[in-house]
Amino acid sequence: MQNMQALKKRHDTAEDLLSVVKTMKAMAAANIREYERAEESLMHYNHGIALALRGLLRHYRAGNGVQRKNVQWMTGMVILGSDQGMNGSFNDRIVGHALQTLERQRTGHDSLLTLCVGQRARDRLESEGINVQEHLPVPGSPVDITPSVQQVITVMDRWNSRHAISRIVVVYNQHLTGATYEPCTNRLLPLDRTWLKEITSAPWPSRRVPTFRMEPGRLFSLLVRHYLFSSVFQAYAESLASENAARLAAMQGAERNIRERMDELKNQYQQLRQTSITEELLEVVAGFNALREGR
Repeated sequence: MQNMQALKKRHDTAEDLLSVVKTMKAMAAANIREYERAEESLMHYNHGIALALRGLLRHYRAGNGVQRKNVQWMTGMVILGSDQGMNGSFNDRIVGHALQTLERQRTGHDSLLTLCVGQRARDRLESEGINVQEHLPVPGSPVDITPSVQQVITVMDRWNSRHAISRIVVVYNQHLTGATYEPCTNRLLPLDRTWLKEITSAPWPSRRVPTFRMEPGRLFSLLVRHYLFSSVFQAYAESLASENAARLAAMQGAERNIRERMDELKNQYQQLRQTSITEELLEVVAGFNALREGR
């Protein structure tokens, strides 16, 4: 009887845990859609930046910047991870991809400046021997992405003012569909000149060619900052959607395991109950036979 009560209690606990897993699945699915909407909101913003650059570069040629000699060129890397767990191999994949990117670019640890978003990714980076100079928490909602992006741009400004930066890249997990994602790398600086040539050579969408009164170099710098904001914001939205996709996949696996365990407990309970009933019937029959023989 005690074994049956213990099995019943374990089954009830598994049922409660299943309810929690279902709730986390629903929250992860809802969060994915929220971050997808945040990324979709950038479409018109990005289009406006591209048009502004197209109008400016028709009359202005951006320079290559100040050439520095006899300096150690540094690479800035922004890595977007997570603070929370229960997301499978989310942080392991992004850290592994970051290490592969450094190896492919032949970037040494002594010429690397690292900004990591997320404590769990930071711990994994440091365990791999990567020195993390800057660290930021992960935004908790789409509304919190904007101030976090501004902090990232502030760090990049500090890098540019203190070091000779050859390039800055952002490494993040890109959301594909449903519960799938893959790590990717996007170069933020210097700007892709092929992309600049493409938007410059494209025809203007209207008959009126835009004009500007601001000093061209300053206007170009402001547009580049808007471009950086848009690129980092998109990376944040993709990373957060991917984190929830990873959590959704983990919860789907947990739900499957819990259901299998509940079926096992149910079968054990039924077998034990059937055995108990059989023993009671045998005792009744044995008692009846004993009484009949006594008479």
